[in-house]
Amino acid sequence: MDYGWRVYHPNPRKPKFRAPAGAVDAHCHVFGPGDKFPYAPQRKYTPCDGPKEKLWMLRDHLGLSRNVIVQATCHGADNRALVDALLDSNGMARGVATVTRDITDEQLQELHAAGVRGVRFNFVKRLVDKLPFDSLEEISRKIAPLGWHIVIYFEASELPELYDFFALLPTDVVVDHMGRPDVSKPVDGEEFGLFLKLLGENPNFWCKVSCPERLSLLENVGYGDVIPFARTVVERFPDRVLWGTDWPHPNMTSHTPDEGDLADFIPHIALSQELQQKLLVDNPMRLYWPEEVEQ
Repeated sequence: MDYGWRVYHPNPRKPKFRAPAGAVDAHCHVFGPGDKFPYAPQRKYTPCDGPKEKLWMLRDHLGLSRNVIVQATCHGADNRALVDALLDSNGMARGVATVTRDITDEQLQELHAAGVRGVRFNFVKRLVDKLPFDSLEEISRKIAPLGWHIVIYFEASELPELYDFFALLPTDVVVDHMGRPDVSKPVDGEEFGLFLKLLGENPNFWCKVSCPERLSLLENVGYGDVIPFARTVVERFPDRVLWGTDWPHPNMTSHTPDEGDLADFIPHIALSQELQQKLLVDNPMRLYWPEEVEQ
């Protein structure tokens, strides 16, 4: 089948970078398999199947220990594939679900028991039919008793109109992929400066320094034009950064990412072992497995 985007790498190389013990891939997905967990009729794209077994194999291949699986738009608010993977993980995966405003407290409790710890809202206009302002406010009130956080996905050009709304969100908030900065613009410019201001003025905001393969404008692998942006975030906010592979890379059209390259991106943005430990272990554990973190 022609999916309109590249299928994930069939044989990623072993990374040169050795992750610290307990490292977490804090942004990845499971897709289908479609014959068991059908894709949403209203989806904007149809992915290739990316089953949990392949994700566990990648985790082990990269020398990682845990996963945070994020519900993607192709499954809509049907979280069955996500829950299936979480239950299969033996507690080594947590989830970020997509829910609708009519979800009941009982349904939320069931998701929590499976390992869900957050909900995701997509503000990328090309991927959604309507921005979820009203539903986000209502759902944030419902998830507050569970201690869940909100994950938001948006593009840098859209932040000025969203900034005030985001700044009022009451929970911890995790921003996907650094708010998708335009890396052709200066790292110390106005556009990225507004994103840094959002993080600086709101201590409840976290950031995933992920997806250089989506952000880079370079033809050669290495993602050098993304490094200054990610390094800036890691160094300014070392206790509120996360990293993930984004496997299996939905909607990638420029190239097929090799997850070995993505792992080897880490020491270029987190220059010390201390920063790498926070990025890959301490921060995701504190957010997703707080019961295992020594107080």
